[in-house]
Amino acid sequence: MKKINYRGYTLSLLLLVGACSQEDIDLKAPETTTDTSCEDATAGSADFSKFVVIGDALTAGFQAGALFTEGQNNSLGKILNKQFECAGGSATFNQPDINSVNGFNSTNSNVGAGVILGRLVLFDSDGAGSKTASPTPAGYPGVPAPYNTADLPAAYTGDKTKLNNFGVPGIILGQILTAFTGGPSTGNPAYNGLYARFASSPGTSTILGDAIAAQGTFFLFWAGNGDVLAYAVAGGSGPVGLTTTDNFSAQYNAAINGLLGSNTNLKGVVGNIPDVATIPHFTTVKWNAIPLDAATASNVTTNLANNYNAFLDQVAAAGAITAAERDLRKVSYAAGQNPILLTDETLTDLSPYMQGPAEGLLPYAKARQTKNTDLVPLSAGAILGTTIGGDASKVYGVTVPLEDKYILTSTEVTEIRTRTTELNSIIKGAVESNSRLALADVNSTFSALVTATAEVKSGVTITPTLTPPTGAFSEDGIHPNSRGYAYVANVFINAINAKFGSTVPQVNLGLYKGTGLPVSPQ
Repeated sequence: MKKINYRGYTLSLLLLVGACSQEDIDLKAPETTTDTSCEDATAGSADFSKFVVIGDALTAGFQAGALFTEGQNNSLGKILNKQFECAGGSATFNQPDINSVNGFNSTNSNVGAGVILGRLVLFDSDGAGSKTASPTPAGYPGVPAPYNTADLPAAYTGDKTKLNNFGVPGIILGQILTAFTGGPSTGNPAYNGLYARFASSPGTSTILGDAIAAQGTFFLFWAGNGDVLAYAVAGGSGPVGLTTTDNFSAQYNAAINGLLGSNTNLKGVVGNIPDVATIPHFTTVKWNAIPLDAATASNVTTNLANNYNAFLDQVAAAGAITAAERDLRKVSYAAGQNPILLTDETLTDLSPYMQGPAEGLLPYAKARQTKNTDLVPLSAGAILGTTIGGDASKVYGVTVPLEDKYILTSTEVTEIRTRTTELNSIIKGAVESNSRLALADVNSTFSALVTATAEVKSGVTITPTLTPPTGAFSEDGIHPNSRGYAYVANVFINAINAKFGSTVPQVNLGLYKGTGLPVSPQ
């Protein structure tokens, strides 16, 4: 910051001196430089003539909670393929085009009820932001809300035999290997409509098989993110648990061995799994996100905290809970930022003791407030501070505990991060056992960006947030925006160049868009 100020001050002095001397200023056109990095690029021992991509949402171009045209046009694979053109790659990179401006957001849509919603946007309900069609339902200020216009995914009408991108949003690693991912559509938990629409033979073919049939000369394989994210996004409470290390190891090695096959000339790059604590879906809403004024804090202390804390003292004295659990569960409120009240399923159920005078405490049978070791998924932002039936005394996160699905407790965070480390070790082992693979350490890159809080690349500042204009992540807080995918592409390029002696040029981040500013209803 000081360096910038000094430069500005020096420039002001120069202009002032020039004006006083009244000398003629010889205006010159600004110097231009030609980017010759593409001209100097080489493939090294790699062959980029046909590039194939296999993976999940992070390779499909998924961002802002949906698969839509602009996102696909800036997919990780397409960005990389453009750079590979400089080193003997083909200009052709075919994807299963969705042909939709706003895409389809399955998480926020209920097709059976006739509600079809598209990509997310940052929504500013106070009317201060730029105008657009009002998202439905109305979003919590500053929290993403979906567009009310979307298109259901239609069958892919292009040539399925000429695809380069086999990224499928919403899958876990095992779904790359099974034909059930393509069908049938009913009674089949593995079914994924976004694969079925371009599968070579829905219900018979597999994602991996279709990718192998494409006969690429170089591949990118980035899968396994869903094997921890599906559990994490659901607050550790969803129907999908963490993939076991045994299953992941078998599936990952089967996929890699299938891709490499007997073609000894084929090479590829793989990515590992980012730590959930480095992505803004779990870091945007803070653990102490409840702002209270002095009067409200005093009121909640009198009507809730004092009664609940006294009850905890009683049951602890009776031996129903330990002193440590009593202290963990005690709540307090003060003017300023306060922790979030939640239901923690790991706590002792105190409902049997909430009889008679304590009956009013039944909603708090497993309640405590968040600690700084808990993570709050972005989805909690839409419910925090809202009331039940308009009753001002019943406020979610203040007097009404949030459901466990809205919080990743410290126990769940540790469980997820431990499993992520274990799965990344399996990925690293697969790379180390095969000289034809390079490892793009996306996990370490994201962690370093969080530690640094910001990084400047191509003259562009990028941050590990979804906040415009510098954020690398899209409105869903999980998937990068177009500029973020360009940033990730450079991680893969660095790994490729280091492993195969190539000199593929870095992506210019300034050529790609970040997350849009918050919008308001018209």
